[in-house]
Amino acid sequence: MSIAGGIHLAFDRGQRAGCLTLQLFLKNSAQWRGRTLAELDLARFREAESRTGIRPVLAHGSYLINLASPDPALRRKSIAAFEDEMERARSLGVPFLVLHPGSHMEAGEEQGIARIAEGLDQALERVGPPVMVLLENTAGQGTSIGHRFEHLAAILGRVSYADRVGVCIDTCHTFAAGYDIRTRKAYLRTVDEIDRLIGLNRVRAIHVNDCRRELGSRVDRHTHIGQGFLGLEAFRFLVNDERFTGVPKILETPKGDDLKEDLMNLATLRGLVSRGDGRAVRKKSRRAV
Repeated sequence: MSIAGGIHLAFDRGQRAGCLTLQLFLKNSAQWRGRTLAELDLARFREAESRTGIRPVLAHGSYLINLASPDPALRRKSIAAFEDEMERARSLGVPFLVLHPGSHMEAGEEQGIARIAEGLDQALERVGPPVMVLLENTAGQGTSIGHRFEHLAAILGRVSYADRVGVCIDTCHTFAAGYDIRTRKAYLRTVDEIDRLIGLNRVRAIHVNDCRRELGSRVDRHTHIGQGFLGLEAFRFLVNDERFTGVPKILETPKGDDLKEDLMNLATLRGLVSRGDGRAVRKKSRRAV
């Protein structure tokens, strides 16, 4: 949800769309630093959250942050910006901060993974609990890290503060990276792979997006639910998988100011929830979306 006009207004927009949870940026995502949050900002945010009952709230880190960068100056700047975002989340009481792992910029995946883990440890040491960082899997464009679940597992295995780091799975990125979820068998195989390498208990959020490009394209292009190469069945499996009941699910699909696209996509997803027709992956999810 947009924070235009004030960060607290994301809740009113979420309420208009019928959201149970939402994701927002904590500042302008295209800038390294943002305006300091005043006490009035914090008070308005907490009041709006309490009034609407929309929770949990997820924050998404700036796309400028690259903890994997081999450039010392850019990496220092990235860590500082990341710590600033963590402080903002903590001040607002936002429990989760989603972060793209970063790009190794031709330095190699092993070095990139090591730098990400070191950067996470540095930030987590300086900014205390309760904010949890959620590493998001990527589509695999360029030299990005995270398009293989093994990458995320390797980062988690190296982080000293592993209890404060989880994972956010993006359906579009998963598909673009080459993991198929369009049939029941393929869906279960992919989820089993996540469980084997990462652990489903670490999946604390899911970005629910269809994909404009074909399987394994490694191109990150989101589209509306059921209108891309993933199709409706993949999302039927997801919203009826009891293992993800209660895990916040976020739409990152294209939209305008009137939110009609969000309303459309939410209606589509909620219409896929099993009503006892035997199509659930495990059993009917009472609050899948």
